[in-house]
Amino acid sequence: MEIEGRKIGPGYPPYIIAEMSNNHLGSVDRAKEIILAAKEVNADAVKIQTYDADAMTIDSPKKDFVIHSPLWKGKTYYQLYKEIALPIEHTKELFDYSRKIGMTIFSSPFDERAVDHLMDVSCPAFKIASFEAIDPFFLKTVAQTGKPILMSTGISSLHDIEMAMKVLKENNAEDILLFHCVSEYPAPIKEYHLNTLNVLSQFSHLYGLSDHSLDDTAALSSIAMGGCAVEKHFTLSRRDGGPDAAFSIEKDQFRALKMNCQRVWECLGTPDVLNTKNRPGREHARSLYVVSDVGKGEKVSRENVRSIRPGYGLSPRLYEQVIGKTFNQNIDAGTALKWEYIS
Repeated sequence: MEIEGRKIGPGYPPYIIAEMSNNHLGSVDRAKEIILAAKEVNADAVKIQTYDADAMTIDSPKKDFVIHSPLWKGKTYYQLYKEIALPIEHTKELFDYSRKIGMTIFSSPFDERAVDHLMDVSCPAFKIASFEAIDPFFLKTVAQTGKPILMSTGISSLHDIEMAMKVLKENNAEDILLFHCVSEYPAPIKEYHLNTLNVLSQFSHLYGLSDHSLDDTAALSSIAMGGCAVEKHFTLSRRDGGPDAAFSIEKDQFRALKMNCQRVWECLGTPDVLNTKNRPGREHARSLYVVSDVGKGEKVSRENVRSIRPGYGLSPRLYEQVIGKTFNQNIDAGTALKWEYIS
């Protein structure tokens, strides 16, 4: 996958996304501050959300439409979305600002109108949120844009993921990255079940973690398990409040997350190192040395040749082969044994 020239995949450094979500607090100026902050902490991209309350739900006081779990317990869905949505007309302004400062920006649309609006501003990729990943009509709409897709699976069953991938691929989506996600806010670390990444890898070689936990343990572990992207909620300061503040990280934390993910990825390296004969430190291993002065014509024996450190002589595995052979020259004690010294 490639987003604005940045390649994403197992052979490339982890792609770290600053999810603005609703931390703009309804202010386009604060949204710009968050975009600039994301650039300053070396995020690979900043992600926004594009929706309005009427596209998400209806204004109803009935029990079904009241949220019963933290952090938004007691509000109706409509009240929450009306309160936290950044007006859609600001989308172009944020895209223009991001491009002006050289920051990649893309979005999560939540309905077909938002997809069209994002296409108008040349959104380079689309994120499908967990709660939209089970809607085949919406998936079809996003897939037909031809843009790279990053999709969270926070509420999806295996059957849901199979359905989603089938719909996306049948509608010409080629670049699909799957995010493991725990749709709790914040998400307890014991709920992460990161072995799920091994299942996602069967659907796409591009997978990662959309992380709602409070530290970077899950994110770093996901990179160690082959994940190639991490999405983390990002804010200027949790003290400023807002519906997502409790599970968002600030600049210093995000800078550390980016650096640590990079370091974990660098640690992974390649298994090809096992095919290298001269690995670092090899010179400190044992090898065969002449341990007493010997003369030409003298036999190699266990008294005059031993396996000792350092490792500049013949390999110890050749010991039995050289015992009984004849030195073809005088050799001083402390000389690394070479084939050319014996016949």
